[in-house]
Amino acid sequence: MGRVTFSDAVYLALGIGALGAAVLPRLVFRRPLSMPMVFLAAGALAAALPLSVPVVDPGRDRLWVEHATELCVIVSLMGAGLALNRPVGWRRWMGPWRLLGISMPLTIAVMAAAAVLLLQWPLAAALLLAAVLSPTDPVLAAEVRVGEPTDAEDDEDEVRFSLTAEAGLNDGLAFPFVLAALALAAASQGAGATDWIGKWFLVDVLVRTAVGIAVGIAAGRLLGLLFFRARPSALRLSEHMEGFVALGATFLAYGAAELVHGYGFLAVFVTACSIRSAERDHGYHKVLHEFTEQIERLLTAFLLFLLGGYLVRYGLPALTWQGAAVGLLLVLVVRPAAGWVGLLGTAAGPRERLVTAVFGIRGIGSLFYVAYALGHSELFGAWADQLWAVVAFTVLLSVFLHGTAATPGIRRLDRLRRSSPTPP
Repeated sequence: MGRVTFSDAVYLALGIGALGAAVLPRLVFRRPLSMPMVFLAAGALAAALPLSVPVVDPGRDRLWVEHATELCVIVSLMGAGLALNRPVGWRRWMGPWRLLGISMPLTIAVMAAAAVLLLQWPLAAALLLAAVLSPTDPVLAAEVRVGEPTDAEDDEDEVRFSLTAEAGLNDGLAFPFVLAALALAAASQGAGATDWIGKWFLVDVLVRTAVGIAVGIAAGRLLGLLFFRARPSALRLSEHMEGFVALGATFLAYGAAELVHGYGFLAVFVTACSIRSAERDHGYHKVLHEFTEQIERLLTAFLLFLLGGYLVRYGLPALTWQGAAVGLLLVLVVRPAAGWVGLLGTAAGPRERLVTAVFGIRGIGSLFYVAYALGHSELFGAWADQLWAVVAFTVLLSVFLHGTAATPGIRRLDRLRRSSPTPP
């Protein structure tokens, strides 16, 4: 018998984690608890105990963190798009459109001002913090997202639909604001502090968004033909019911969009929606969605375990009270208020509007954007530790507050909806 090595412990931990990712969602179902809460707490506990557990330092391991979170985000975007039963349309998607067009910019503006006032950061760093905290992530609270695909177009309630569609789109639409912060920081080093705005709006907002959407539509339609109508039948992948094809579709759409300088996150979500619309009531959508959900669950559990370790070892010790105040302000005040304002005038009733506004969960997308921004500009180096600390604390706060409140909040809303003869 040889001596026990560190890799043996890693394999044991990975095995326990994978089994936990399979069992925990069923154990915590219908309870004020979530799988992300458990893995985040487990990571924190492992780092606090005198164990030889590797702890990720995002400053040192930035590239690794960027690509790991990037993979998790694109897989979750494919799953979100495949789950949505409602066809895309202006009126049908009014809730998500208003959350994206009103609530998201309003949140970024208020949070940038808060970072300037509370943290005393320059505008570029404050805008970057606000931008990376803008994407929502209902993956981290299963009760507030759409479930598996069904045959019924109107099988989704407005809260779950709006939060899922919003998260699917704002992971990509946060990119222009992150790039604005990078451009502003670069411009502040030169003479023309506003010269970047025109190019940013034309290229980073309009062109790259349009390219991402176009690639997503084209990829989705081509894949839809391949999946459901290809001849010979050997190429008609829906007949073979293989779930791993979802990864192929995800990587194809993301890679194609990034190669032509579009937003890959946006392309993946649009691809998923386009595939769903190609043959809306086919059972293959459920197979694809289940596979992406399994991969997403594993990646999320792994990343949150590492996040818990980082928070104990590096994040919370580096956090200031001002940084904590910024996170609390976003989760408890800014997002609920901005979400409520954005949804005024929609078909959602007051109760649905309140729940949708409150559950703007922050997660893996925010971690990706921090890693991306710090890798593409050295001008934020002075604020890097605080950026990571504030964003990680905000994710921690969101996971525990929203994870605890999601089950009782949504269950009560469902009961009220069933007992009310008219929409609330």
